Amino acid sequence: MAGFNKVILMGNLTRNPELRYTPSGTPVASFGLAVSRRFKQGEDLKEEVCFVDIVVFGKQAEHCGQYLSKGNGAIVEGRLQQRRWETEDGQKRSKHEVVAQAVTFMPKRQEGGTAGAEPPAHDEPGYDMDEQG
Repeated sequence: MAGFNKVILMGNLTRNPELRYTPSGTPVASFGLAVSRRFKQGEDLKEEVCFVDIVVFGKQAEHCGQYLSKGNGAIVEGRLQQRRWETEDGQKRSKHEVVAQAVTFMPKRQEGGTAGAEPPAHDEPGYDMDEQG
Protein backbone atom coordinates (compact mmCIF):
# COMPACT_ATOMS: atom_id res chain seq x y z
CA MET A 1 0.00 0.00 0.00
CA ALA A 2 1.31 3.48 -0.84
CA GLY A 3 1.76 5.99 1.97
CA PHE A 4 0.80 9.63 2.29
CA ASN A 5 2.83 12.03 4.43
CA LYS A 6 1.49 15.60 4.61
CA VAL A 7 1.42 17.88 7.64
CA ILE A 8 -0.20 21.31 7.96
CA LEU A 9 0.27 23.18 11.24
CA MET A 10 -0.57 26.67 12.43
CA GLY A 11 0.97 28.01 15.61
CA ASN A 12 3.50 30.33 17.23
CA LEU A 13 7.28 30.06 17.27
CA THR A 14 8.67 28.95 20.62
CA ARG A 15 12.18 30.19 19.82
CA ASN A 16 13.98 32.28 17.22
CA PRO A 17 14.91 30.36 14.08
CA GLU A 18 18.46 29.01 14.09
CA LEU A 19 19.99 29.51 10.64
CA ARG A 20 23.01 27.46 9.59
CA TYR A 21 24.53 26.15 6.37
CA THR A 22 25.37 22.62 5.24
CA PRO A 23 28.95 21.92 4.07
CA SER A 24 27.67 22.32 0.49
CA GLY A 25 26.27 25.78 1.34
CA THR A 26 22.55 24.95 1.58
CA PRO A 27 20.76 27.16 4.14
CA VAL A 28 18.92 25.26 6.91
CA ALA A 29 16.71 26.88 9.54
CA SER A 30 15.18 25.15 12.53
CA PHE A 31 12.64 26.41 15.05
CA GLY A 32 9.97 25.19 17.42
CA LEU A 33 6.25 25.67 16.84
CA ALA A 34 3.59 25.56 19.56
CA VAL A 35 0.22 24.37 18.26
CA SER A 36 -2.68 24.68 20.66
CA ARG A 37 -6.09 23.05 20.72
CA ARG A 38 -9.00 24.28 22.79
CA PHE A 39 -11.78 21.93 23.79
CA LYS A 40 -14.58 21.64 26.27
CA GLN A 41 -14.45 18.99 28.96
CA GLY A 42 -17.68 18.99 30.88
CA GLU A 43 -18.25 22.64 31.79
CA ASP A 44 -14.53 23.53 31.66
CA LEU A 45 -12.70 24.99 28.67
CA LYS A 46 -9.33 23.23 28.34
CA GLU A 47 -6.28 23.97 26.24
CA GLU A 48 -3.70 21.45 25.08
CA VAL A 49 -0.41 22.54 23.51
CA CYS A 50 1.74 20.41 21.23
CA PHE A 51 5.37 21.44 20.62
CA VAL A 52 6.79 20.51 17.21
CA ASP A 53 10.31 20.91 15.81
CA ILE A 54 10.42 22.37 12.29
CA VAL A 55 13.29 22.31 9.79
CA VAL A 56 13.28 24.23 6.49
CA PHE A 57 15.85 24.35 3.67
CA GLY A 58 16.96 26.74 0.94
CA LYS A 59 15.94 30.33 0.34
CA GLN A 60 12.92 29.89 2.56
CA ALA A 61 15.24 28.98 5.45
CA GLU A 62 17.04 32.31 4.99
CA HIS A 63 13.71 34.14 4.92
CA CYS A 64 12.59 32.41 8.13
CA GLY A 65 15.86 33.42 9.80
CA GLN A 66 15.43 37.01 8.64
CA TYR A 67 11.71 37.65 9.22
CA LEU A 68 10.54 35.27 11.97
CA SER A 69 11.17 35.46 15.71
CA LYS A 70 9.87 33.90 18.90
CA GLY A 71 6.14 34.50 19.31
CA ASN A 72 5.41 35.07 15.60
CA GLY A 73 2.61 33.06 14.03
CA ALA A 74 3.25 30.77 11.06
CA ILE A 75 1.55 28.15 8.94
CA VAL A 76 3.85 25.25 8.09
CA GLU A 77 3.17 22.73 5.34
CA GLY A 78 5.48 19.78 4.95
CA ARG A 79 6.16 16.15 5.78
CA LEU A 80 6.84 14.25 8.97
CA GLN A 81 10.32 12.77 9.30
CA GLN A 82 12.01 10.66 11.97
CA ARG A 83 15.71 11.22 12.62
CA ARG A 84 17.80 8.57 14.38
CA TRP A 85 21.27 8.86 15.86
CA GLU A 86 23.53 7.39 18.47
CA THR A 87 24.98 9.41 21.35
CA GLU A 88 28.68 9.40 22.21
CA ASP A 89 27.99 6.92 25.00
CA GLY A 90 26.21 4.52 22.60
CA GLN A 91 22.55 5.30 23.41
CA LYS A 92 20.16 5.22 20.49
CA ARG A 93 18.00 8.33 20.11
CA SER A 94 15.27 9.40 17.70
CA LYS A 95 12.89 12.30 17.20
CA HIS A 96 10.13 13.32 14.87
CA GLU A 97 10.20 16.69 13.13
CA VAL A 98 8.40 18.40 10.27
CA VAL A 99 10.44 19.11 7.14
CA ALA A 100 8.71 22.26 5.86
CA GLN A 101 8.02 22.65 2.17
CA ALA A 102 6.19 25.97 2.65
CA VAL A 103 6.14 28.44 5.54
CA THR A 104 3.54 31.20 5.51
CA PHE A 105 4.18 34.10 7.88
CA MET A 106 1.16 35.32 9.80
CA PRO A 107 0.66 39.09 10.06
CA LYS A 108 1.87 40.57 13.32
CA ARG A 109 -0.77 42.08 15.56
CA GLN A 110 -0.28 45.64 16.68
CA GLU A 111 -1.82 47.23 19.76
CA GLY A 112 -5.52 47.71 19.25
CA GLY A 113 -5.83 44.43 17.31
CA THR A 114 -5.11 45.75 13.83
CA ALA A 115 -2.92 43.72 11.53
CA GLY A 116 0.45 45.16 10.58
CA ALA A 117 2.23 44.92 7.28
CA GLU A 118 2.77 41.39 6.07
CA PRO A 119 6.30 40.24 5.23
CA PRO A 120 7.01 39.52 1.58
CA ALA A 121 5.71 36.26 0.09
CA HIS A 122 8.19 33.43 0.49
CA ASP A 123 6.89 30.72 -1.80
CA GLU A 124 9.43 30.39 -4.57
CA PRO A 125 7.94 28.89 -7.76
CA GLY A 126 9.91 25.90 -8.96
CA TYR A 127 11.77 25.37 -5.68
CA ASP A 128 11.31 21.77 -4.55
CA MET A 129 12.19 21.21 -0.89
CA ASP A 130 12.50 17.46 -1.51
CA GLU A 131 15.61 18.10 -3.60
CA GLN A 132 17.31 19.53 -0.50
CA GLY A 133 16.29 17.04 2.12
